[in-house]
Amino acid sequence: MDSSTPSGKPGFFERLSSLLVREPEDREQLMQLLQAAHQRKLLDADALSITEGALAASELTVRDVMVPRPQMEVVDVTDSFEEVVERVNTTAHSRFPVIDGNRDHVVGILLAKDLLRVRRESPFQLREWVRPAVFIPKFKRLDVLLREFRVSRNHMAIVIDEYAGIAGLITIEDVLEQIVGEIADEYDFDEADDNIQLDQNGFYRVKAQTTVADFNAALGTRFSDEKCHTVAGLILHHLGRVPLFNETIVIDGTRFQVLRADSRRIYTLVVSTPVGVDDSE
Repeated sequence: MDSSTPSGKPGFFERLSSLLVREPEDREQLMQLLQAAHQRKLLDADALSITEGALAASELTVRDVMVPRPQMEVVDVTDSFEEVVERVNTTAHSRFPVIDGNRDHVVGILLAKDLLRVRRESPFQLREWVRPAVFIPKFKRLDVLLREFRVSRNHMAIVIDEYAGIAGLITIEDVLEQIVGEIADEYDFDEADDNIQLDQNGFYRVKAQTTVADFNAALGTRFSDEKCHTVAGLILHHLGRVPLFNETIVIDGTRFQVLRADSRRIYTLVVSTPVGVDDSE
């Protein structure tokens, strides 16, 4: 059977056979082959997406996806047991870099599950529960790092720059999300349906994309939405910049604490209202 088109040009199967007979010469040709297989329903959309992600991971470096140093959620080696537990409950993270005074001095990694073994009748010294940290350069390729994570069974690494300074951190989840897409867990408020949730401590967890109108309705505030449609816009307009992780902003008596943000956007806030005078300056 002739697989050529009436115009004499090679048809799909002829082109596909040609690609299979000779190995793809470059990544672009390989992607064309995969996309053609998807169009012919030989490869489903998820499989194509994961394959594309895996190929992209070999071109991306740690610097491209790491959590920058200012946004690292850390505990200090001098923190009390109660302070550490509060940090764990607030962020719902399972691992934390442990610093000694400042973010440029990471002494190790704390696994939240280790706190379950702490005997409360004994004096608590966080340093005793710190595990060794893995330090990697920010120019390491993601596919290489993923292989190292699997071999070492580490799930977090501290990223350093060319001057051995702390540049940020990266987790195995950050790498996998570049391949398979965003991974949500049962504690991931950002993936919940509700934009505003009241926690057990009486504080509100608020997604930054929540509209000002919805925020006002839920918390009884009276912010104007003429200039800013979302809570994120309200904070950006007030500060004139993207806030840092854990930064507190008070606007008209309402206190906003940044729970999750990166260098470009705000994701999640902890909100309490009302408070006293505006002490954000």
